[in-house]
Amino acid sequence: MRIGLLTEGGYPYVSGDARLWCDRLVRGLGQHEFDIYALSRSERQEDEGWIQLPPQVSRVRTAPLWMAEDDGVVYGRRARRRFAEAYGELAAAVCEGPGAAVADAGTSVGRGTAGAGGRRTTGDAGAFGDTRTSGETGASGGLGAFGDAGASAGVEADRFGSALYELAELARDEGGLIGALRSESAVRALERACRAPGALRAARAARVPDLLAVAAHFERALRPLSLDWYEGDGLDSVDLCHATAGGTAALPGLLARHFSGVPLLVTEYAVQLRAHYLASASVGNAPAVRALLAAFHGRLTGEVYRAAALLTPGNTHARRWQERCGADRTKLRTVYPGMEASRFAEVGENTEAAGYADPDTLVWVGRIEPAKDLISLLHSFAEIRKEEPKTRLRIVGAPADGADGATYLAHCKALAAQLFPDEADGVHAVGDNPVSFEEIGGPEVPSLPEAYASGAVIVLSSVVEGFPISLVEAMFCGRATVSTDVGAVVEVIGGTGLVVPPRNPRALAEACVALLRDPERRERLGAAARARALELFTVEQNITAFHGIYLEIVSHSPVRRVVVDEAGEPLPFGVPAEAHVPGRWTEARLMPTGRPRWAAGAPVRATVPVPAGEGA
Repeated sequence: MRIGLLTEGGYPYVSGDARLWCDRLVRGLGQHEFDIYALSRSERQEDEGWIQLPPQVSRVRTAPLWMAEDDGVVYGRRARRRFAEAYGELAAAVCEGPGAAVADAGTSVGRGTAGAGGRRTTGDAGAFGDTRTSGETGASGGLGAFGDAGASAGVEADRFGSALYELAELARDEGGLIGALRSESAVRALERACRAPGALRAARAARVPDLLAVAAHFERALRPLSLDWYEGDGLDSVDLCHATAGGTAALPGLLARHFSGVPLLVTEYAVQLRAHYLASASVGNAPAVRALLAAFHGRLTGEVYRAAALLTPGNTHARRWQERCGADRTKLRTVYPGMEASRFAEVGENTEAAGYADPDTLVWVGRIEPAKDLISLLHSFAEIRKEEPKTRLRIVGAPADGADGATYLAHCKALAAQLFPDEADGVHAVGDNPVSFEEIGGPEVPSLPEAYASGAVIVLSSVVEGFPISLVEAMFCGRATVSTDVGAVVEVIGGTGLVVPPRNPRALAEACVALLRDPERRERLGAAARARALELFTVEQNITAFHGIYLEIVSHSPVRRVVVDEAGEPLPFGVPAEAHVPGRWTEARLMPTGRPRWAAGAPVRATVPVPAGEGA
């Protein structure tokens, strides 16, 4: 089948999010054809170029999110009126209703957002043929703060989606939306929505600078609506859209579904709405800006969850977030990230023969940033040294990008020097600090497997964590671990390591000391951890899971089209065989409102693969 892979700030670029797992997925599913639709986040990312792409990637289309030139489109009177009405509806849906009220308080991370309950009856096919009227609520089961207001939240979600698709249709009809989104009429429509009765309390206090900031953010987030990806052998010709994240990355998939009925699969290894809440808490925006942006992203998340045929969270922690944000439980399929186990095989299978491990060494591996809470780790290590004076701590990793990462690393080094003055065996020996800061590729740590192999116990001290990749790598290496109970840590460990509360240096120290003093227990836990990692977290299980999900979606929601070859003759097997599986999903479906007449039943020519490096 032909897959449209939708990415934001990652694959196929050399740097960015989800780069590795996307590459492994594409390479592992060589029987399918992939079209990559990538949104870049910065000029630097584009300048770094792409990774080497496999032959099953037939084309690559990119668009920058970090900049957008004015499209030069001048609207006539009718188009201006259409834009004012649609944008006003979108702004009103963001500012009003119980879901927006939750966002008012939900600028804190723990709150939910608008439910995905509203369903339109204009012919858009829901998950596996499920259709409900716009007054019904979704079967999310986890709306949290909404309580009995779910029906109203569903109406607001439906209102947001209708306005979003009307803007997309306007962009298609007029040739772009960038200039209109930057216009004074957009700011005035937003101001009217903020001043309307029932608007968010924080929104009513928005000043002109706040409105300008919010309007600019909306314009950036809605740039995919103006792209030319949705017709003319674009996303309209794929069998399935697979978005590698929610939010803006999934917008092209929403429009392909709206215009052409292409089913949408959304994978979230890190829930985008949660990431937005965490980021907004540290930016320092005005309360009105935070509230409005939280409401907007909540509405967008709700629409993505409502429209997706299936959602694949990367762990139970992400799954709970999705349910709380309005996702239908029947759409959820947990798929753990696939990681390359072979690179850690030598350490995991032959540790003692290699003679790597130091029984008195603790190892921490990761990106150095405040969320990793190395301060608590250093204080914990001070307690450990009181019980086990020979113990050493190796901190392996580079600081996070930006000045904050370098500042935090300097602070950690200063604290380590203060807590552990250089020690020497005698008056003529050179002093040595028991805490070392190292990076992968240096003389002491040439490779990542050797970093894990150098210690008896691997420590994770984070206060915020999604899917703990370093923990899985330690498990592949057969190492005993001590971790804090954050994110998906408990789910990943599954009883093969020790887990303590976050921000508790004493508990962390006691767990480490217990393992340092019991080598047999370390060996048992390490062996169990490796077996668990090989069962659940390999690339092979990830690829197998997505292959089955692709077949499930296409068999239930096939795209109806006639595929022809260059001579205009029907192409044998041009449509996946799964589209012919008998069942109610093979019945003809109503076309979504706004689908262009020229696309109804028009044949689509088979795509001739081009070299990956020549994709536009």
